[in-house]
Amino acid sequence: MGKRIVGLTMVAAALAIAMFGIPLAGIVARYVIHDERTELERAADHAAVATAADLMLGRRPDIPGKIGRHTFVAVYDPRGQRLAGDGPPIADGTATAALAGLTSSGDANGDIVVAVPIQTGALMLGTVRAATPRSETYTRIAGIWMMMAGLALLAMVAAWLVARILSARLSRPLQNLVVTADALGHGDFSARSQPAGLPEIDSVAVALNSTATRLGELVARERAFSTDASHQLRTPLTGLQLGLEVALEDPDQDHREALRTALAATERLQRTIEDLLHLTRAPARPARPLHLLEVLDELSDTWGHRLAVSGRALTITKQPYIPQSRASAAAVRQILAVLLDNALTHGRGAVTVTVRDAGQALAIDVADQGPGITVSGDQLFTRLTSDGSGHGIGLGLARRLAEAEGGRLRLTRPRPPTFTLLAPTLDSTP
Repeated sequence: MGKRIVGLTMVAAALAIAMFGIPLAGIVARYVIHDERTELERAADHAAVATAADLMLGRRPDIPGKIGRHTFVAVYDPRGQRLAGDGPPIADGTATAALAGLTSSGDANGDIVVAVPIQTGALMLGTVRAATPRSETYTRIAGIWMMMAGLALLAMVAAWLVARILSARLSRPLQNLVVTADALGHGDFSARSQPAGLPEIDSVAVALNSTATRLGELVARERAFSTDASHQLRTPLTGLQLGLEVALEDPDQDHREALRTALAATERLQRTIEDLLHLTRAPARPARPLHLLEVLDELSDTWGHRLAVSGRALTITKQPYIPQSRASAAAVRQILAVLLDNALTHGRGAVTVTVRDAGQALAIDVADQGPGITVSGDQLFTRLTSDGSGHGIGLGLARRLAEAEGGRLRLTRPRPPTFTLLAPTLDSTP
């Protein structure tokens, strides 16, 4: 691209110089010739003044035949005979024309000639002829043209330098855009284009960076969905598999009941997948009341049975009055599922879910009778990474879902372990 910019700039500069320089060269040539005739007329006038007195007295005028380097002067009588100076012996057409009383100019034998009359009143005393070789005038014109050509060359060099600077300034940010776009094409969504100070290119860079941000967020959401879905589905899938295996191994068990139980578990799995998809891909959700009782009833059916299998109880209590929340039912359902699964896997004894009014928020406490949690709060809610830092996936997912709804999830008591979800109410500021 840089070579094309330089080439186009040079062509434009050459056209501009030609369109301006060629007419100017013609004007310069005409001006030099006109100036030369003016100088010859001035020399002839001086010679006429110097010889008028001698011609009136009948004396032969005494004037130099050459003035300066290239001007030749001659005096002629009214009959056209040369009386003095350097010129043809007989007056040529230009000198003869001046005998009529007017200044005349013309060309003769490769010379530029100007003739002026010498007269006193009506008496014609003669004429003065001044001439200079046309080759000298052409040499002067050629010198000016050479100077113009040199200036044109300097202008072309300056245009070339400016074109190189501009092409470098334009090519560099465009090359950066290419590198950024190539990085995005290879999956590096952290690549960004830096501003170049050129509004048009910067607008493209801003659009490309915005696209990279959106793509990065999209891929991150898809990856998070894959991780979160695998975590959330692992326990119910294991329960479904164990239920089917038990039904197959026990010939006396009612298989229809086992199938109904498996079908209900499958519906809950489908609901979990729909919740995760909704929470992962929906950028904004309208503020509408949370049907908390439906969520609690569903959790009671699902997790009450799972805890009962392990010989543990699930108790759900709520205050007489609880505020309405604008949190998403899908988010609350998945957050509580994570907390209950955590209590089932790592806790002991009965599990209690308490719903209460926390002033400007709806509070849901999930507690069990386990020995307690010794991990720090920051590490507890940090997603497990490849270097071994963090505590797991579930609690990190739950806190992220709570914050996305404008709420909070925290460990309110380490022993016995109690987690509290604070969900925004309808009258709280979003």
